[in-house]
Amino acid sequence: MYTIQTLNKISKSGLALFGNNYHITDDLNNADAILVRSSKMHDMSLPNSVKAIARAGAGVNNIPIEKCAEAGIVVFNTPGANANAVKEMVIAGLLLSSRKVVEGINWAKTLTTDVAKEVEKGKGAFGGPEVLGKKLGVIGLGAIGVMVANSAQALGMEVIGYDPYISISAAWGLSRHIKHATSLEEVFAEADYLTIHVPLLDATKHMFNKEAFAKMKPGVRILNFSRDTLVNNEDIIEAIKEGIVAKYVTDFPVEDVMHNDDIITIPHLGASTPESEENCAVMAVQQIKDYLENGNIINSVNFPECAMAWGANYRLTIIHKNVPTIIGKITAIISQEGINIQDMTNRSRGEFAYTIIDTNTNVSQDNIANIKDIDGIIGVRVLTK
Repeated sequence: MYTIQTLNKISKSGLALFGNNYHITDDLNNADAILVRSSKMHDMSLPNSVKAIARAGAGVNNIPIEKCAEAGIVVFNTPGANANAVKEMVIAGLLLSSRKVVEGINWAKTLTTDVAKEVEKGKGAFGGPEVLGKKLGVIGLGAIGVMVANSAQALGMEVIGYDPYISISAAWGLSRHIKHATSLEEVFAEADYLTIHVPLLDATKHMFNKEAFAKMKPGVRILNFSRDTLVNNEDIIEAIKEGIVAKYVTDFPVEDVMHNDDIITIPHLGASTPESEENCAVMAVQQIKDYLENGNIINSVNFPECAMAWGANYRLTIIHKNVPTIIGKITAIISQEGINIQDMTNRSRGEFAYTIIDTNTNVSQDNIANIKDIDGIIGVRVLTK
């Protein structure tokens, strides 16, 4: 029986996948894994029983990633599960940035008498350009960026994308009509609209700042449905005053940008659809189950992707530092008992590594303890088929 703690409301469709061998609770004590959406976990004290955390969503800034890695806690996210929901909201934001729809609606609500006449008289103040034929720059071509690029191209826009780390799967999904830029400066110089789809890292925080705005085409409209601090709010307000940025649409309302006529603040609705919440929950639960039951790691943000079909009756999963000779020490201990390794895989990611070993004979508890005593070993689990 595994115990799963939920920190937020998780879709019932996802939780139903756990089955009878799982106990779902909001109590952290003795939890084997945690399901979370938006709860802040940095100040939480996690018990030694926790083996994994799954974020039902893509961003993991609310989880102490490095601290979890040192403790041998695998952190998962659900990339792509909410991509369509965010893509639809980005396209909505694209249109809102051009056509002054929000401003027009707010003005129309103030009309009380002879409304039809006043509408015809005043609607000219809310005109805006069509997106057809305009250039959209897509910064970041992950699951969401690719979908946005393809949808904008289908709307008749010229799309230029930039991502120096684009994955093979993302590249395959990208329309052949999308132009590939070799630098951010190339996108900045050409784009009438910019949409941001990069993760928040130390290297990307405030990457859209005074220096970046100075390189952009005057009158650019910027969409941010990724993370608020990718954009320096003070600098974009100044860029709006200078006429560099015509409109800024953000899914992250904060005090600095709330009361500017040229900034549209959407209350973090990008992934707020029942379909998205269900998709994220289902994906998170499937990853937790696969790890707890089979030891497979898929879509982890702090450990390497490592999965292997069962090849024997018993399985050792070992989290360890990525250092020389450690694999040899592990296999030497197993061989002392005359146990044959039926199958094995090892993957590394930075300073951490993960090893799966299948055998038809159970390794003794004494030798499991000996493996745990090897310098650099973080955690060992024994699974039975």
